Formats: sequence, structure tokens, C-alpha cells
Amino acid sequence: MTEASGHSIWLRPERAGRGPAPAFDRDRIAAVGVALADADGLAAVTMRAVAVVLGAAPASLYRYVATRDELLELMIDRVNGELSYAALGSGRWLDDLLALARQSRSVYLAHPWLLDATATRVPLGPKAVDYLEHALAALAELDVSPRTKLEAIGTYGAIVRSMVRMEVTQRLAGQSVPQWQQAQAEYLTRVASAGHHPHLATALATPPPGAEKQQPEPLFDRVVTRVLTGLLQTACPTSAV
Repeated sequence: MTEASGHSIWLRPERAGRGPAPAFDRDRIAAVGVALADADGLAAVTMRAVAVVLGAAPASLYRYVATRDELLELMIDRVNGELSYAALGSGRWLDDLLALARQSRSVYLAHPWLLDATATRVPLGPKAVDYLEHALAALAELDVSPRTKLEAIGTYGAIVRSMVRMEVTQRLAGQSVPQWQQAQAEYLTRVASAGHHPHLATALATPPPGAEKQQPEPLFDRVVTRVLTGLLQTACPTSAV
């Protein structure tokens, strides 16, 4: 929403007002914003900085976007367009949603500023609506209410962002997620061995059921799978998952 008009940018004409023929469009503005953010972070994205790259006066941008928040919406929608849905339609809802989650992770890793841009709200531009449509299509045969499906999609999207933020933070600290996990495990093992945390000691000492038969699975896949099955497990028998 924009404070200037009270209407979503997506419900307004691409260019407001009369005047000379447009020198650029929303997509070009968004592309410049994304390039600035990719290079120097979200703080580098200002109306003035975008205008300088475009070779235009800052005031001219307001014919296309009313606020910086709207500029961010355009940028978010542009990078959401990097998702592909060609591999979906497997007939297995969990496989399809996990594939979407992996793609989302890749987009966040390619554009880390996106985590901050969506920290307080996730704008629903045209590309985000496409994502929602494909996620709902994957769940079409699931016997749960539409509200449950929408809540599950929103929740697992938040989990994806949270896990990618952890990954990005560890990268900045010079560690991979497995390295961070190992460091945490060593610390918790030392704490548990002191004998003051018996439940923690039991949890660390007890392998998950069937662990000896399981293949190693990335933390991301494992957590997203558990979240999705936990939210939607009442939908259908396990065989349909």
C-alpha cells in the first residue's frame, strides 16, 4: 500500500500524470534497484540513487512509484520472477512444495537483501501471486480447507526465510551451516555431560527412529518437510504424501 494514494501500486496505471513520453518503465526501475541492492545492500537503494543510474531527475521517478516502499515492491516482484514452475506437477504435493522451497532458498541466497525487504511484510505483487497459485495447485487434491492451505503456505514461507537468514548469517561469519551445527553440537554435548540437564542428555544420546537406515538429508529439506507434513498431515494418508 502507498500512503500517497491509498491503493496498491499494482492497481494503478504504470505511469501517473501527463507529460513527455516515458523514458523508462517500472521493470527498468526495478532492475536498477535490484542491481544496487545486490552490489551494496538494501540501504544503497534510494530514489536518488536509482535516478542517477537512469540518468533522470529524482522527481521524475515519482511518476512511476510514489514511495521507496513501492520501489522495493517492484524489486521484490522482479526477483520473484526468477522462480520457475516447469518442474512442478509431480502429483505429490510434498515434492512440489519442497521444490518451491528450494527455489525460494536459491533466490534469497542470490539476493540476500530480500530477507530484510520482506522482514516485516511480504508484498503480493503479480509474481508472488503466481507463486501462491502454483503452491495452491500442488495442494489442490488435499482434503483440507482453503484457509488451512493458505496458512500452511504462509508458515512454510516464513520458515524458509528464517532458515536462509541463518545460512546467510553463518556465511558472513565464515562458517557453513554444517560447521555451525557441529560447533553447537560440541557445546551442547559438553553441557549435557555435566549432568545438570538430563532431558537434553537423553535427547542428544537417542538417535531418531530408523536413523541407521536413513540417508543423510540437508537440514533445510528436513525441517521444511517436517513443517509441511505437520501442518498438513491430517489431509490424507501417508502414501499420498
